[in-house]
Amino acid sequence: MAVLSITEESRKITDAREITKYLSGIGIEYERWDTEGLRVGEDASEEKILEAYSTEIDELKRSGGYVTADVIDVSPETPGLDDMLAKFNKEHWHDEDEVRYIVKGHGLFHISPEKGPVVGIEMEAGDLIRVPKGTLHWFDLCADRTVRAIRLFQDPSGWTPHYTDSRNEDGYQPLCFSAVSG
Repeated sequence: MAVLSITEESRKITDAREITKYLSGIGIEYERWDTEGLRVGEDASEEKILEAYSTEIDELKRSGGYVTADVIDVSPETPGLDDMLAKFNKEHWHDEDEVRYIVKGHGLFHISPEKGPVVGIEMEAGDLIRVPKGTLHWFDLCADRTVRAIRLFQDPSGWTPHYTDSRNEDGYQPLCFSAVSG
């Protein structure tokens, strides 16, 4: 289950409906998909994962204009992991939406809305987020340094981060709030 943290207000939200409502108010879509009776094992092939979630992926494609989906698989053994993370843990935005459904592991999105405080949302298996194009944000892994996620793209070539060089991320710990170290 996701944890939403609003550091400036010393507040955490753990109820999925409350998280959805709060994030909706700043233009971020969040959903919690049923994870009872997992459709595939955490270590299933990319093809099996995409097949298992094909109904949801097709609906997201229809509703958001996404044309392709893939699975990203990151673990402590990923070659060049620190260099990869350095591309995403600085405040940036994209020319298209960033859509992630977490299959395994944990990740921490920080969102810097136009109005209101920065929020952190720790995500785990079963959580889906859509960060609209142009939204300032950054991403970190949690202590387990593992995330496996379905990604959707509007452009088959994927997206490129546009960095703000604001250093806003410096004021926030790249830590998850409830993830257990792996």
